[in-house]
Amino acid sequence: MKDSTPIDLTAAPPKIEWDKIICDRTTVPTLQVVVNPLLRRSSPIHDRVFEELRQLGADYVRFVPWFPYPHDSIAALYPPADGKTSWNFTSIDPFTLDFLNATQGHPVMLNFSTIPPWMFKADRFVPYPDNPDQPIWNYQVGTELRDPTLKELGDYFARLVAWYTQGGFTDEFGVWHESGHHFKIDYWEVLNEPDFEHDTTAGQYTARYDAIVAAIRSVNPDLKFVGLSLATPGRHPEFFEYFLDPRNHRPGTPLDMISYHFYAVPAPDETPDVEQHTYFAQADGFIATVRFIESIRRRLAPDTQTTINEIGVIRADDLMQFMPGHVAQEIPAVYWNMAGAVYAYIFAHLAQLGIEIAGESQLVGYPSQFPSVSMVDWNTGAPNARLRVLELLIRRLSPADRVVSTVTGDMFPIPFYLAQGFVGPQGQRKLLLVSKRDRPIHLTLPGFSGAQVHIVDQETAGGPARVETLSGENFRLPGFAVAVVTA
Repeated sequence: MKDSTPIDLTAAPPKIEWDKIICDRTTVPTLQVVVNPLLRRSSPIHDRVFEELRQLGADYVRFVPWFPYPHDSIAALYPPADGKTSWNFTSIDPFTLDFLNATQGHPVMLNFSTIPPWMFKADRFVPYPDNPDQPIWNYQVGTELRDPTLKELGDYFARLVAWYTQGGFTDEFGVWHESGHHFKIDYWEVLNEPDFEHDTTAGQYTARYDAIVAAIRSVNPDLKFVGLSLATPGRHPEFFEYFLDPRNHRPGTPLDMISYHFYAVPAPDETPDVEQHTYFAQADGFIATVRFIESIRRRLAPDTQTTINEIGVIRADDLMQFMPGHVAQEIPAVYWNMAGAVYAYIFAHLAQLGIEIAGESQLVGYPSQFPSVSMVDWNTGAPNARLRVLELLIRRLSPADRVVSTVTGDMFPIPFYLAQGFVGPQGQRKLLLVSKRDRPIHLTLPGFSGAQVHIVDQETAGGPARVETLSGENFRLPGFAVAVVTA
């Protein structure tokens, strides 16, 4: 992905007002873990991946048993009948327990988002594949639930939560199912991408959210909840207007947090040299969307927090992976650095806006399962640059850091890089730098002579950040690098 003009760039220094605090805490950088076959205990990369997750030590990691694998995401595949139920956690438990053990000591966010298909009114039932590793994409049929009271829906999720937090549950026929699990779960996210799944309307989603939250609180009153989880937030402002208005909810329903997603996607005919501009331009468009959503949230529910818990880049080739005969293109090594830089770029903007959590997507992807969003090598489980960028932000920044006014200086209207300043609890000055170009950028950093720099770039690739000490105030920011300068 080399630029056709192989020359270094020179940019004006950032303008930082260290005494001007624009936010008194920093956005929490984290990630999501999506269940798929490579996370199964029989997978050759299972141990390495969960060890990397444990060592990362991220807070508020989002765990999502994804709908294409119904055996791994639905705890009751068939409706109760004739005094019997189909509750079965044999396939689900190993993923969930491995996740909860790897994130022990850190707050987590769980999202078992798939409503069992038998709960919907539908003219057909699409059979599940026998092989749990075989994905199925067309079994979510219907838009209206068969139980208009929504009690059946709420009870299903309450039993799911009780299985993991209360040691078990009593089923529809009064039979106790023992789990022995008493995990602490901090947040439960209610459903996933309802603007895609089951063509859910804002009113339907809000009613289902209320029913699920009420039922879960009856078995675990300490849980907090995340709502919406929209795939395309910019296209559906009505969801925010409706959901964030307390008048549209049952009395007493908490609106602890909302969530939504962003992926930058280029056009299929773009060359790699063009793609890098597309990704950052789309990121700028998304930040404008965040500002708009924030204006709605502040007006209707100012105490509700926000997590943007799927942030990533998807290559156009990934969108063709389901076509017959498709052969996945090789992903160049520099792509991972560019994708990591896009995440860091969005993170910095979200910190400026006071967004609470920014989740990178996702721990494991692989050919046929969105390989370009993976944070590890799907053959070995070793981190790539996307995970190393997240690690850098977790290690070098702190939620206790304050965000200060920073203007990225440049001789052009659209800067080649992004800068964001932070002040630590003990007064440390930190500067996050993100390169938007695949060639070095020369910067002057006043006041940072002798400072320590931690860098993830194409030289480090999937390895840990390297460390430099500035001998003066001049710094050469490598192509697609993410760096934190600390003085």
